[in-house]
Amino acid sequence: MRGIPMLCMALMATLTAGAQQFSRADTLRGTITPQRAWWDVTNYDLHVQVNPDDSTFSGFNTITYKVLKPDSVMQIDLQAPMVIDSVVQDKKSLPVTRDGNAWFIRMAAPQAKDKSKKITVFYSGKPRKAAKAPWDGGVVWAKDEKGRPWIATACQGLGASIWWPNKDTQSDEPEDMTISVTVPSDLTDVSNGRLKKTIDNPDGTKTFVWYVSNPINNYDVAVNIGNYIEMKDTYSGEGGKLDLGFWVLDYNEDKAREHFKVVKPMLKCFEYWFGKYPFYKDSYKLIEAPFLGMEHQSGVAYGNKYQMGYSGRDLSGTGWGLKWDFLIIHESGHEWFGNSITSKDLADMWIHESFTNYSETLYTECQYGRKAADEYVQGIRKNILNDKPIIAPYGVNAEGSGDMYYKGANMLHNIRQIMENDEAFRQLLRGLNKTFYHQTVTTRDIEDYMSQVVGMNLDKVFDQYLRHTTIPTLEYRFNGQQLQYRWVSDVKDFNMPVKVKLSDNGYKLIYPGTLWRSSNITLTDLKNFEVDKNFYINSKQVK
Repeated sequence: MRGIPMLCMALMATLTAGAQQFSRADTLRGTITPQRAWWDVTNYDLHVQVNPDDSTFSGFNTITYKVLKPDSVMQIDLQAPMVIDSVVQDKKSLPVTRDGNAWFIRMAAPQAKDKSKKITVFYSGKPRKAAKAPWDGGVVWAKDEKGRPWIATACQGLGASIWWPNKDTQSDEPEDMTISVTVPSDLTDVSNGRLKKTIDNPDGTKTFVWYVSNPINNYDVAVNIGNYIEMKDTYSGEGGKLDLGFWVLDYNEDKAREHFKVVKPMLKCFEYWFGKYPFYKDSYKLIEAPFLGMEHQSGVAYGNKYQMGYSGRDLSGTGWGLKWDFLIIHESGHEWFGNSITSKDLADMWIHESFTNYSETLYTECQYGRKAADEYVQGIRKNILNDKPIIAPYGVNAEGSGDMYYKGANMLHNIRQIMENDEAFRQLLRGLNKTFYHQTVTTRDIEDYMSQVVGMNLDKVFDQYLRHTTIPTLEYRFNGQQLQYRWVSDVKDFNMPVKVKLSDNGYKLIYPGTLWRSSNITLTDLKNFEVDKNFYINSKQVK
């Protein structure tokens, strides 16, 4: 197949990042290979039959794509033990070869540039069972409290190709998508978007046809199967009337009706900070799930068991995290960061998680005030490991450190302090969501935009917090009525402004570099000198 031999020579060498090694399979999954580069997905029409009795999935996916440049070999991803049974285009069966989880299809006819084409991929098998969803994902085969089947998918990082064939990269999203799920007739499937119709089949099954009218990333596409009932509501927001749907197990209706009252104030808060909810056409849904939760677009999976906090715990240790349901707030925040704005490469997943983690702080601020928010974001620092960089190696489908949550949120909190203008910071967040609405992005896109809005080159700040494991240390000393200070950091010429108490009147920004600088200090007692705790840094008095 054209392009594969060169790919082998260029990419078979082992890639190493610290102790982590990457294989050819990782590269095939994480790289825009030549067999991915020549076509652009415009629509998926996915059909899947789920069989609880033998834990199998089977069906087909019709992929509509635009030809970007002429080629004849297409890469489709489907992970073992699932198999592609056949591929058809223009009523002709096409030859398929396999390289691990990548399948290469040779087209029978030339693929002319700018043409729109369709290909149908038939598949079947027993998809990988989730070991511990959503972290170690796959398909969850569970039972509800009455012993009835309760099934769901959760595949972020692992990839949507764990259960359906697609171009499994975050960089290419369909413009819209149809998801048709066939299940035993006593069960209900809830997927993304809006339910267009249900079909009663003569074999004792029922098909639920869902339509997503917006771009959607692959790992967000979801199947949720159980004995669901729907509770409907509406929210009047920045985009007009937003339909709300709460799909819960039938015996949890009363509990959910009370617990989900948080949704409207949450949406009001997030629209204030981020701009309008990004998927008005597809509605907002919470779907009870047999695992903790996941940000599935317009159909958030909810499994926090109607508790406050994170499985009943406060991740900040301050008490504020027990005043709201972590899973509802956090996973819904992903509708803006992760679902509307999506990173092209998994290595840049901080774009999803840092902003969404900070949405918890913003929600706390909306409900309980700025002091509570500051305490919350400072409290979550105890979860930071500083073990490895937040940005992972590119092109190998790798995730960086889990510090992308707590450390990333605190980096954003630093930037907010530097701006010294909460309204300008709010407009920055809203501007991000307007500028990159329904787009896939890189870290560079986000860095450049934020630097432009802040009016300061933030490259060194991003470098220190995203690409290194340590945090900067502000060294300082007193010389009479002068405060002398400098940064000690991994990044050369690190120059982040920071607030300190120079007078009895409060905090003021200073502008340290890696060489000693000084500012006049007028504190009546030098023992009252301190660095603003809203900055996530180390500080050290030296002689």
